[in-house]
Amino acid sequence: MQVYLEHGEVEIDNNLVENAIRPSAVGKKNHLFIGHPEAGERSAILYTLLISAKAQSVDPQTYLTDVIKRLPGADPNDLDQLTPANWANDFKACQQQELQRIA
Repeated sequence: MQVYLEHGEVEIDNNLVENAIRPSAVGKKNHLFIGHPEAGERSAILYTLLISAKAQSVDPQTYLTDVIKRLPGADPNDLDQLTPANWANDFKACQQQELQRIA
């Protein structure tokens, strides 16, 4: 409860998280009866990916389009490279290389 007093880098509140999940929390009553028991878990995963992509300043559509194309050939041991944070780093590096190639 008082962790922020012992560790100066810890935020005193979680407003950033609350603001990030607000769009999905507003509709949670509608999602209670989503159809199949596993559908709720799947949509939670999808929301998490979208919010994480936004937090990395990545266009969610660009992220999902690329990841969906890469998933069929991806090695299960390398799936952590497809998380929004790791993907964003790779994507930005590829953009830099492309800009250098053009210049």
